[in-house]
Amino acid sequence: MKVPTGCAFTHIIRGDGKSITYQNAGVDCGFVGALNSGFCNWRIDFTYADTNNRTYRTSRGRTHTECKIDPMRNNAPQKLPHYGKACAHLSVNGVRRVSQCHHITK
Repeated sequence: MKVPTGCAFTHIIRGDGKSITYQNAGVDCGFVGALNSGFCNWRIDFTYADTNNRTYRTSRGRTHTECKIDPMRNNAPQKLPHYGKACAHLSVNGVRRVSQCHHITK
């Protein structure tokens, strides 16, 4: 499943190497997308996997029961033990709707 037309799921990471100093994920809706009723019972999770695609850490967000057109979540700075990937996932009503990942390499 995807986010509605006119919306984009964004995942921003700042840092150097295995050190993440800033991380944010959320939905940005413009014009047509802003007309929808929003996302209800939503949650944003962050996951981290090694280069063999094994997830070793999950930061599960809280479930928000209100409907929101622009759900967003920041995550705490991270010092990763492995290179691999960092992903953000948006779930609505317990179903993963969209994910975006960044590969973290030397």
